[in-house]
Amino acid sequence: MSMAGTAVPGSLPAAHPSNGPAHTPAPAGPAAISPLPAAYLWPVPGTRPSHSHPLTSRPAHRAVPVSATLAANEIMARKQRAGEPVLPLAFGEAGLPAHPLLQAGLAGATGGNAYGPVAGLPALREAAAGYWARRGMPTSADAVVSGPGSKSLLFGLLLASGADVAVPGPSWVSYAAQAAMVGARPHFVPTPAGEGGICDPPQLARAVIDARAAGRRIGSVIVTLPDNPTGRLARPATVQALAEVAAEHDLVIISDEIYRDLVFDPAPAMASPVDFAPERTVVTTALSKSLALGGWRAGVARLPDGPLGATLHGLLLGIGSEIWSATAGPIQQAAALAFNEPPELAERVSHSRALHAAVSRAVAARFAAAGVSVPEPQAAFYLYPDFAPWREHLAGRHGVTTGAGLAAHLLNQYGMGVLPASVFGEEESVLRMRVATGLLYGDTDAQREAALSAADPISLPWIASGLARIEEVLADLAR
Repeated sequence: MSMAGTAVPGSLPAAHPSNGPAHTPAPAGPAAISPLPAAYLWPVPGTRPSHSHPLTSRPAHRAVPVSATLAANEIMARKQRAGEPVLPLAFGEAGLPAHPLLQAGLAGATGGNAYGPVAGLPALREAAAGYWARRGMPTSADAVVSGPGSKSLLFGLLLASGADVAVPGPSWVSYAAQAAMVGARPHFVPTPAGEGGICDPPQLARAVIDARAAGRRIGSVIVTLPDNPTGRLARPATVQALAEVAAEHDLVIISDEIYRDLVFDPAPAMASPVDFAPERTVVTTALSKSLALGGWRAGVARLPDGPLGATLHGLLLGIGSEIWSATAGPIQQAAALAFNEPPELAERVSHSRALHAAVSRAVAARFAAAGVSVPEPQAAFYLYPDFAPWREHLAGRHGVTTGAGLAAHLLNQYGMGVLPASVFGEEESVLRMRVATGLLYGDTDAQREAALSAADPISLPWIASGLARIEEVLADLAR
């Protein structure tokens, strides 16, 4: 598994030092609201694995809590079942029905009950290769590996890397948690002002050097294009600068592009690290966001050409063979249909993108009108409003001084579910919240289909009602 002594981009070492506990943010308050920080405590502080590589280490285990996003979704579901009014703004789900073409494709594939190859069915890998080629990334089917969602592929890549990882601050909850679980350390690197999903390149270089001086090695860097939690996009110049830092310090770039097809119109320029460092960039994507198929669990990874890609391919297949064996056969066949992008599905993605844009912008306008600072959303269905202008009022009127405290207050007092910035790697004192708007489209498939086809979805009664409730909550919070 080691490539020590082999001069290839992003070479994977046989070992990395483990001279301290994983990065541990401050406790994030009520576990029901923000359980993630406990996951950063893997291994337990004060312990060391018996071997240096995460594939062979045996850390002193502790319980890994449910991911903050999934835990929040379960809380909201319990409240709904109890008949309590809720504003479901915590869970990052696209909130739309599966397209009938995909439903029929999945139903017709249920006879595919064999395991199949670990890398995925040839039809799926060919379809994914075509998907990337149409986006300016020529891809061989042999460079594609499928998994039950991109989340499992990201875990496999971190497990294979054998080193620490740099992640943007803020960034999706699972990057840091997965790194800690494999015995690595996540290093949070701030994002440039106004951008999202990317480490500031000069600060990334400094983090790599500082880690090396402390006896650790950062071997990879994750980018999210577009970003969760901020709904923002990195500028092409920043992506290029990050690629240059990665080349200088021999980092593998893991580019999570699951929201790529949900950049709003008029679209800002979108660049992938593949454009600047194809020999060291892995790209992952899935169907859970653009086609709202989160429960189907279908993801793919595009590995780079050359020695690094060949090594990662072998490692990822070995890991996959022991963890998930193969993505479910019927799901793979439906995913092949989706990645081939027939006109009906391309139209569906276009309509969903317009709906996400309309509703997320409308929600952002409500926060801005209330005096909350919120960057304009550029993609997906996320906002990242900052209640810092309300800090003194929140402390004096509501006794709220932390992000987790504000999230708990919004949930307990108003039934509004949001996630605090602390679960995305920011300090506990930060009053930013991730607001996910994808579950405002209706309570039934009929309502959601109507939202998809509406020229003005904001005027639909059930969406207008949700927006009005947000206004009411913010107005009451401001009193």
